[in-house]
Amino acid sequence: MIQTDILGDYNIADEEVFDVQTITDAMMTTGQSLTELGIRFLLNLVVCWILVQFFYYRKSRRRDYYFTFMAFSSAMVLLLYMMGNAEVGVGLTLGLFAIFGVIRYRTETVPIREMTYLFVIIALAALNGLSPIYHLVGAASDAPHYVLNPGSVAITVLANLLVVVLIWVLESGRFLAHTSTKLVLYDRIEMIVPERRAELIDDLQKRLGFKIDNLEIGHVDFLKDAAFIKVYYTLEKGQVASIDQLTKAKDFVEQ
Repeated sequence: MIQTDILGDYNIADEEVFDVQTITDAMMTTGQSLTELGIRFLLNLVVCWILVQFFYYRKSRRRDYYFTFMAFSSAMVLLLYMMGNAEVGVGLTLGLFAIFGVIRYRTETVPIREMTYLFVIIALAALNGLSPIYHLVGAASDAPHYVLNPGSVAITVLANLLVVVLIWVLESGRFLAHTSTKLVLYDRIEMIVPERRAELIDDLQKRLGFKIDNLEIGHVDFLKDAAFIKVYYTLEKGQVASIDQLTKAKDFVEQ
């Protein structure tokens, strides 16, 4: 008898929860939904534009990735918002974007910096598309309704600002020296032996015009008396070396 009462209480509770959920799902007005969508979309758009315009594009000057990042971010936040309000799970949404990303980017090697920005933009879209902005008021009363929660909006804005500050610190190189590399086709093959490493570094420094931190000797062609050498050096503050890794003429094309 006791078990029957307990089960009966659970059934009543489940029915009450179901009724409240059914009511509250319809309580958010069209104006509130539009306001929520506008806040999410504009916040995500502004933050992503700041990251792409002032941090990524300032150094890379790649217009193709500029377009990709902005379009991808906007579409992502809209899809996450719509799917978050539907029966389709967020995991399925992220899975779809992962599939699209693999199909698109598996055909070419995406540089580490571009891939990092892509992941940051996806994370921001998930944050801005799914973070709670409205909260339920009066759930136990006869007239439950949603109201805008300024605290939740402030936390979401703060999270976006933290990402912007982090990217700014990392891009500015305030804590780490910006080390870059240059691939050199070297013609004095007799200098690549370990016994003449000091002479090799001195010769490369005179030719290249900067101090070399380290170097690695790669492919050696004894028929052409040439060797590929990867040179490591430290950039001065504000300098950018975005084409040092390019070895083919087709790669040096403004996108």
